[in-house]
Amino acid sequence: MISFNYETDFTLSNEAHYEEWISRIIDSEGFDEGEINYIFCDDEYLHKINVDYLDHDTLTDIISFDYTEGNLLQGDIFVSVERVKENALDFKVPFEDEIKRVLSHGILHYCGYKDKSPEDELLMRVKEDEKIQMFHVEQ
Repeated sequence: MISFNYETDFTLSNEAHYEEWISRIIDSEGFDEGEINYIFCDDEYLHKINVDYLDHDTLTDIISFDYTEGNLLQGDIFVSVERVKENALDFKVPFEDEIKRVLSHGILHYCGYKDKSPEDELLMRVKEDEKIQMFHVEQ
């Protein structure tokens, strides 16, 4: 079950389409869908989580807490809408594309993809692009 929660004034348009898309991402990677909670927030909210739980005193666009058991993907994915908007401007892409990149990024981490080394980061970008393309395909 995929749920969207809001700690800011932002809301996703067409939640049902996003939910169906995320389910297809999980299926395309050969995993089963468990309980996945997206929490949309602002920089301040996510910064506090970053400091309190990860001991990182930096701003970030996403933090995911992975509770996956075996093949069942589960977790909480916190997304700073402020950071995503800023990144979209920096990367000169539409906000809608950047939010899809971040939403898929969290799921890809649960699937085992990393982004710490240059090689891993490149593979993560390729997988994100692949999953963003899936958003526009009706099933």
